[in-house]
Amino acid sequence: MEIMTDQRFRKTFKYLRALFFAALIMLGISILLVIGILVYAKVLGPPPLTVPQSSLIMADDGTVIGESHNGEKRYWARLEDMSPELISATIAIEDKSFYEHNGFDYKRIAGAALADLKAMAKVQGASTITQQYARNLFLAHEKTWKRKLREAFYTIRLEMNYTKDEILEGYLNTIYYGNGAYGAQAASQFYFGKDTGELTLAEASMLAGIPKGPSIYSPLSSLEKAKSRQKIILTTMHEDGYIQKADIETALNEQITIIGEHPHNQTETAPYFQDAVRSALKNQLKLDERTIETGGLKVYTTLDLKQQKMAEDTVEKNLSSESDIQTGLVAMDPKTGHVKALVGGRDYEKSSFNRAIQAVRQPGSTIKPLLYYAALENGFTPATMVRSEPTTFRFDDGRAEYSPHNFNSKYADGEITMMQALALSDNIYAVKTHLFLGEDTLVDTVKKFGISSEMAEVPSLALGTSGIRVIELAGAYSMLANGGKDVSPVLITKVENHKGEIIYENKNRTEQILKPDLAFVTAHMMTGIFDRRLNGYTSVTGSTLSDELTRPYAGKSGSTETDSWMAGFSPQLVTAVWTGYDQGQKIELAADKVYAKDIWAEFMEEAHKGLPVKGFKSPKGTVGVYIEPESGLLATQNCPVKRLTYFVSGTEPTEYCSSHLPQYEESEQKPDDHKEERSEEDVPWFRKFFRW
Repeated sequence: MEIMTDQRFRKTFKYLRALFFAALIMLGISILLVIGILVYAKVLGPPPLTVPQSSLIMADDGTVIGESHNGEKRYWARLEDMSPELISATIAIEDKSFYEHNGFDYKRIAGAALADLKAMAKVQGASTITQQYARNLFLAHEKTWKRKLREAFYTIRLEMNYTKDEILEGYLNTIYYGNGAYGAQAASQFYFGKDTGELTLAEASMLAGIPKGPSIYSPLSSLEKAKSRQKIILTTMHEDGYIQKADIETALNEQITIIGEHPHNQTETAPYFQDAVRSALKNQLKLDERTIETGGLKVYTTLDLKQQKMAEDTVEKNLSSESDIQTGLVAMDPKTGHVKALVGGRDYEKSSFNRAIQAVRQPGSTIKPLLYYAALENGFTPATMVRSEPTTFRFDDGRAEYSPHNFNSKYADGEITMMQALALSDNIYAVKTHLFLGEDTLVDTVKKFGISSEMAEVPSLALGTSGIRVIELAGAYSMLANGGKDVSPVLITKVENHKGEIIYENKNRTEQILKPDLAFVTAHMMTGIFDRRLNGYTSVTGSTLSDELTRPYAGKSGSTETDSWMAGFSPQLVTAVWTGYDQGQKIELAADKVYAKDIWAEFMEEAHKGLPVKGFKSPKGTVGVYIEPESGLLATQNCPVKRLTYFVSGTEPTEYCSSHLPQYEESEQKPDDHKEERSEEDVPWFRKFFRW
């Protein structure tokens, strides 16, 4: 009997020893496995924390005018900008040991397991904030062992590589609060119409209760259940020492206003401008489509909402509803290049083609100020005389003859000054000047003005036969308005990523490109088209606008068979307007030919209301003298018409006009000196239209 007992003891001992060694081996393997997992997690480094977030586009005053649409509303908020009450409420109800554990709350896990065993069902969760954050970032929400293991691994990686505050911030910005709102910022705006940093204790405690079951505890689904959940959270916050007992009743009795609306649903504001901004983000800033749409960017733009509304209203008011004619408008600050208003067409819903940015159309005579700037660089002055008459240009290189015509075939049939030629938009003067300078001169000058569209070296280039974009013309005229400084159209001033870090900021350039004195002389010549009626006559191209304008402007109109333009500026604002048909249809109706001028004049007057009246300030190196317009000479006190005209110092006329000196009495006149008086009918049309 003793032998059998001894054998049984030995057998049991061997079994226990084997079991012990097996346990040691399993423990060793487990330790190695844990070490391996930790080493592997460390080698992999920090997991990326990027999640899809809505990108916002803001006007110059910070108003949100649009956002990307990816089906989810997400706006990142920094932890320090969030309501402390919301942070406390979230920790109290979701993971009160958050700052003590390493990603797994083992005591809570054991308690949850025991509760589940007693109920024989899943009745209590044990996921920490870190585990929930890992699930939100990287995993689907299916209940499988594979998902749970991956969740645990990502939890380890998060805890190893990020601080507790970074994890908490990420969690609060990714948790789902129902109604398409992801993150506390989006939820706070949706439910209460305010930023998360502005939440009261009552609002914060109600918001913190929603993630447990958005379809159940949302105040929009059941205010009663939302209030019940709120009370539990407030009580827990008191138990954990976050609030006083009196705060519970105060919060429960607070009247909460539920908004239930996302703040940026409307994207109707300046849709063409928004498209241009997205294009700039992609093509100029080189951001990829995913980053633009889901990167949580904050894009700060130059748009002035008041001026944009004025531009849109002016277009709608002036273009006939019965006409298919289209338009493009760009308004810029000439000092900074900031685009303040942009209209790319009459109806974005019908056509999203941006005629202000994308359309390349013939600018007509609006190119002439650039030509005359080049002429000033090459020795011309505002008083330089050139004969205007029907002219056929013949070339030695075998090119076809070229016979440009003035509007309505009207010519001075004599010499006129550059100042007159610009105001009258005389084509003969322009082509002669262009050919005299060399056809490559205007091509080079146009590039100097920031226009990148291709220019053809042909005689007709002086009349604007090579197409440009509306925004290019606005940029070119801005350089005349600001004294010749380099300025390009700017749509975006700053871009921030989802963390609030600046990833792009526009730097205003101040490089001097044009000669300041010549830029001013050109700009001052451009005021000539708006000269008011004098002696019963007026200039041609701006005559229909003169009575509508209340302050000094410089400008130039332009027209071709298919395009109508008006562009001009004050020292504060530049605006370029194009009207025409998309398919290049010929503009036949007289009313269609004046749309661009009418839109420009009305918008400029509206945009300048409330601004101080500013004239064009002459820079050093220029001198202003009174000129008798017909002769281009210095005016005397006897000249009936005289106009203040600016020249580069040293190039102004020195000879006085002698056409209006006192006449000798008839008895004293010599026979050879007698000149027959001309009747009004004998006076050329040009003299009638240009008597300043």
